[in-house]
Amino acid sequence: MSPHVHGGDSVKRNMRWVIAAMMPALLWSFYSFGLGAVVVTLTSVVSCVVFEWVINKFILRNPRNTIADLSAVVTGLLLAFNLPSNLPLYIIIVGALFAIGVGKMTFGGLGNNPFNPALVGRVFLLISFPVKMTSWPVPHQMSAYTDAVTAATPLADLGNANLADLFFGNIGGSMGEVSALLLLAGFLILLCSKVISWHIPISIFVSAFCFSVLFYAIRGGMPFADICMLSLKHLCAGGIMLGAIFMATDYVTSPMTHKGMLIYGVLIGFLVICIRLFGNYPEGMSFAILIMNAFVPLINNACKPKRFAKEVKK
Repeated sequence: MSPHVHGGDSVKRNMRWVIAAMMPALLWSFYSFGLGAVVVTLTSVVSCVVFEWVINKFILRNPRNTIADLSAVVTGLLLAFNLPSNLPLYIIIVGALFAIGVGKMTFGGLGNNPFNPALVGRVFLLISFPVKMTSWPVPHQMSAYTDAVTAATPLADLGNANLADLFFGNIGGSMGEVSALLLLAGFLILLCSKVISWHIPISIFVSAFCFSVLFYAIRGGMPFADICMLSLKHLCAGGIMLGAIFMATDYVTSPMTHKGMLIYGVLIGFLVICIRLFGNYPEGMSFAILIMNAFVPLINNACKPKRFAKEVKK
């Protein structure tokens, strides 16, 4: 109705673009890990959709069909991206139930959840099934996914990892973190479609690199060129690319203003490097994002935009 103009933006439209942006990395994971990646993805997506429909219809008794907005499909894909391709089916289903039931629907569904649902599911599985969740299949195997040969994540021995393999995707790891190049391709798709802005991903990349260089320099014992190379490997290995592009940018759980986005991104970059270098986990992106999700209301409150009109003092 006049004078308002509809911009054509919608949840479903944005979710379609997110799915399209994940396709390059998803197809590469199918090529790298074969049947296992397909099984994990289908199980995760179908489980998330079914659990959202059941909870919405029989527990919340909401007459609106929320699965039509594709947010449950995106949650399923993101959860699959955070899992190894040889994970048993029952663990995937449990993770999907926790992601949708606890991470999303408990708070009232899409738009009300304070934490990214896929990361809630992933962290729950990591705590509950640490051995299964940290057994990474070696890529390009011909064996069945249940019998896949596993190896340690490249983050466990980052100094000996090859930067080209990390960038192009000739490594083991979670399904969605094996090719930095294809994740960056998804980043370009999201930028060009204006689904996200550059502020959160770029601030995470820059801060993670800078803090990595700083901490390695303080430690000493390495030439500066080696420190920079190791810091680049941190960006390409693990979940930094995946988390910065697809999960830290979640509309619901990230700040509303550009200034807030930059603060949020810098602190995520700082936390992930601290966890990787000083914590007990080789990976820290999931924890860093969830911690900063909790601080988003404070960031929004501190970065409120100025009012258009000035209050007239009497």
